Amino acid sequence: MNNVLSWNQLFLGIAFICSKKSKDPNTKVGCCIVDSQNRILSTGYNGFPKNINDQELSWKNEGTWHTTKYPYVIHAETNAILFAKQNLKDCILYTTLFPCSNCAKLIIQTDIKKIIFLSDKYKDTEDNIAAKILLNKAKIKYQQKKYYFQFLVNEI
Repeated sequence: MNNVLSWNQLFLGIAFICSKKSKDPNTKVGCCIVDSQNRILSTGYNGFPKNINDQELSWKNEGTWHTTKYPYVIHAETNAILFAKQNLKDCILYTTLFPCSNCAKLIIQTDIKKIIFLSDKYKDTEDNIAAKILLNKAKIKYQQKKYYFQFLVNEI
């Protein structure tokens, strides 16, 4: 049974694969939302809104605000929530990067009960602290898992 993935490994692996769809050269994020029966309800990755050509806006993370990617990119968690088109109460959200405060607000509003994430790359930033304050106040559990998924990319 050593070759069998746990549910956490499976769903974080799917989030990781989804992150590879992102065209962001610096931060590729993927997300997978599952219900209490371990059924996948939705996936998402970070990118520009639909009908916006990925070549027409900048993917840079420096310069004036409107010349960077930040005002234009939709985060993986937001995309997964929007694509779900169903009630997400008591679901688990798997993501490759701890959610920002804006995504945390959406997660709270949808009654998702738990977040499992791979990276806390922005730990101790103001936004990360705010996201954790929000999630703690809403009593949403979050847990970091450290898995290595490089083998998935090499074998695909």
